[in-house]
Amino acid sequence: MYLPRALISKLYLHLQKTRHPLSPPVLVLVALEPDALCACRILTRLFKHDYIPHKIQPVAGYADLERAGRELVAPMMTTRGGSGGLVVCLGVGGMADLGSMLGLEPEGDGDGDDNALAEQAFGGVEVWVIDSHRPWNLSNVFGGFPLEPAADGRGTLADRSPPGVNGGCIDRAYRPGKGGIVVFDDGDIEDDLAKERDAYLALVDMPDVEDDGEDLGESDDEDEDEDNESEVAALEGNSSHAEPPRAGQKRKSGDFLDEDSDDEEDRPRQRRRSNSSTPIADSPPRPAQRGLISLRDRAIFSDAIEPPFDAQPLRAPSARTLRRRLLRLRRKHEVVLRDYYQLGTSYSEPVSSMLYSLASELGREDNDLLWLAIVGVTSMELYGRSSAGVAVPVRGGADGGRPASGWMGVRGARIRQLLRDEVRRLNPPEVGRGGSVLPENTGIIPTTARSPEDTSIRLSPEPKFLLIRHWSLYDSMLHSPYLFSRLKTWSETGLKRLHKLLAKMGVSLVQCKQSYAHMDMMLKRELRAKLLKYASLYNLDDLVPTIDTDGKDRAGAKDGWGFVRSWGWRATLSAQDVGVVIGALLEVGKTAADEILNGSSVQPASATGSSSQDLAVTNADPPSEEWLPRFWEAYDALEDIEALKAGLPTAKLLHRAIFTTGTALLKKKQISHLRAFRMCVVKGTADAPDAALFRHPGALTKLALWIGEALAEQERDAGGGKLALAGRGTPLVVACLDEARGVYVVVGTGGGGGPDTAFVDREAAKRRKQEREARAKKKEEERKAREKIREEKREAKRRAREERGEGQDEEEEDDDDNDDDESEEGEDLSEEEDEESDDDDEEDGSRERGFGLNRFGAAFQEVVAETSARVRIDSFEHCVVEVKKEDLGGFLESLSMKAVVG
Repeated sequence: MYLPRALISKLYLHLQKTRHPLSPPVLVLVALEPDALCACRILTRLFKHDYIPHKIQPVAGYADLERAGRELVAPMMTTRGGSGGLVVCLGVGGMADLGSMLGLEPEGDGDGDDNALAEQAFGGVEVWVIDSHRPWNLSNVFGGFPLEPAADGRGTLADRSPPGVNGGCIDRAYRPGKGGIVVFDDGDIEDDLAKERDAYLALVDMPDVEDDGEDLGESDDEDEDEDNESEVAALEGNSSHAEPPRAGQKRKSGDFLDEDSDDEEDRPRQRRRSNSSTPIADSPPRPAQRGLISLRDRAIFSDAIEPPFDAQPLRAPSARTLRRRLLRLRRKHEVVLRDYYQLGTSYSEPVSSMLYSLASELGREDNDLLWLAIVGVTSMELYGRSSAGVAVPVRGGADGGRPASGWMGVRGARIRQLLRDEVRRLNPPEVGRGGSVLPENTGIIPTTARSPEDTSIRLSPEPKFLLIRHWSLYDSMLHSPYLFSRLKTWSETGLKRLHKLLAKMGVSLVQCKQSYAHMDMMLKRELRAKLLKYASLYNLDDLVPTIDTDGKDRAGAKDGWGFVRSWGWRATLSAQDVGVVIGALLEVGKTAADEILNGSSVQPASATGSSSQDLAVTNADPPSEEWLPRFWEAYDALEDIEALKAGLPTAKLLHRAIFTTGTALLKKKQISHLRAFRMCVVKGTADAPDAALFRHPGALTKLALWIGEALAEQERDAGGGKLALAGRGTPLVVACLDEARGVYVVVGTGGGGGPDTAFVDREAAKRRKQEREARAKKKEEERKAREKIREEKREAKRRAREERGEGQDEEEEDDDDNDDDESEEGEDLSEEEDEESDDDDEEDGSRERGFGLNRFGAAFQEVVAETSARVRIDSFEHCVVEVKKEDLGGFLESLSMKAVVG
């Protein structure tokens, strides 16, 4: 079930009223990513304010999630001796069936008492799911609640839903306490999943009829013809001497209705694809007892699948006809769900933004929570998580081509604008001494606080440099992914181009290689003006954000500005700086960074996860023993400024490794061109001594985005390819060898450039829906008007005949019928045109909806199903897999034949 955005505070207010210090602690499952980490900090701040006990459990992947279900969630269930409780999933489990993964739903084969199974489900444990990964697992969204007992053991999902749950949606009448899975909706479910909701609910209420894959045709005419032929054969022959079914012959309707047949266990079961790491079922589980369609089922579902008739038919459809109609309807609904799951992965509103909305609804917003939300939203962009999945950003160009869409497109721009408005509200703008304009409003990057007690958040015209306050200007520009791709600094020509830009700006190499904080103040004051003057010469038009000429802070005048916060005289950091440091602590760890900086090599863990011989699509343990301690380092750094500053060397180390490794791969042309994507392999060599740092999927994703953006710029400069013309880069696969475990970590990034799905598609869908409703309303009004005119004409004719004292003869009756037929024929043509228009709208919407999405997750699943490659899919990012060292070649060869971008 899902909680609408308008009721986001409903469940927390109930928790606040019912919890006390002696209540069992709330279990918080957190993904190992900066956005979920910031959301966890926001939530725990709310818990501490309300004295709600809680426990935090980091989760590295699906194996960790299953382990948490066995060891932490199961003991909470009342059916297992617990007292119930609450589990909050932050960035975890949105794409998986949490009911089965956490062990909350009892496993049954449909032969037991369905009421007893319904009473055992969830055991008083309620799960909140706040996740930005898409697509949703629809079992969580429209199911995931304990069923109310049914008197006769059966009943539709609507009949057995808890009070206050309608079609999976929680309304104000809902009362928590019985457990269930609650998905926090950011608006996508209400606006985008109406079609999927109808299909899911219809499938849940259908009986589980065996499907042997026969061709069912497209209409009921064939079924009726077969029924007529069967009747004729029965009348002409003798039923007592009927020929027994031959081998391979389809079962008769009489056999189909026999529920107690001895060969019921021998009937073939429908095979369904499943993956223990990412369990997404093709069809939703049914609450009623499973089995063959019964006579009572025929009575229930005949009305739903039979076409309407004006008159009662002389003969009721046979069981075979009902079965074929039911199977045809079920296949139609299953196609809707399958198409949704195969659209590709994408991202919606960040988790930290959702939690800040909750705090705002509760009236708890302050600078600390706002800063955590800003850092979480900023980190999404650093990892390339957009409405097109994990993909390179689409940059705008000076050639008048496709404009820059940026992170999350229109929706991301609106989220950032809301955050800027919150910064203005909670941090009123100040003016300089004597009414002068503040330095940041003139384009100077703030590097210090305004006072020793200054902890405010400010808007800053941040250039697209990396860690500029904590590095030299030269290193900050050299390690910027934006300049790396635009200036091509992996080559000697690109480095000369960078030096020439600095020379034109009047900055010597000696000056720009010293710490930016200690640079000459005049140079820092003139830096932005010089960048604007010479950036267009090097295709760097959006290098710095725009600014008002008069320096005034008008609403919406600071689009593209960054966020900066000060901690007194101790430090001043931008949100991007914090996101970079937190990500480096999660991916590298301070301990490993210290070993490298002190001259030691990175020692890979000897027992991290499963052995290479056991690697498969199973529930093998991920290398979380190495990653989980880094979570607490990053968690502490979000609240401790000294710990955050201590992580700056780790961030610099990681981005130096990204630069050197990316440079080596591009300079030596080690990127291969395959059919559907480009690919490269990172190994520990003399040119890439830091390859061990990329064993973590997050670090490898950053490297892939770095290289992918450079390739996209190369393609656009060369002016070739349909993808380049469409503003999209070529999809890229990057693999890194983990020698200790004998596996390759593989990441697939999309080309970007897709539509702003999750927002633009929503707006287009709203417009199409409104247009259809307007057409339907207009058509209904026209039909009523025509009907009224016909009635008036008939009445006038009837009165005229009565005045003449004549009766209605056959000729006049035929004329009236002809007039009615012509009118109805015109109405039919109008309705057909409207239906064709609606079909066209739906086709256009489906094309827009999946266009440009990252489909590597679905492609990986297809390769696993078709080949014998030993692969593990354990990451919450479905574009990340682990492949056995010896199987990489065959895996990539099969993958190259798949569609990896929508």
